[in-house]
Amino acid sequence: MPVAESFGFNQDLRANTGGQAFPCLMFDHWDILAEDPYKVGGKAEKMIVDIRKRKGRKAEVPHYKE
Repeated sequence: MPVAESFGFNQDLRANTGGQAFPCLMFDHWDILAEDPYKVGGKAEKMIVDIRKRKGRKAEVPHYKE
């Protein structure tokens, strides 16, 4: 499971099993997204926007000169 998709997994798992189960997560590998993060509608852009929203920053990706 990608880290970006694992947020909230622990709470969901414990809630749906009545607290009987808990996850044991471990790092497997890094994976490179070979995509332009400035491409609107792309997977890299969506991931960056989601991370920025979660951290309370403005959603649009700033230009590298900013």
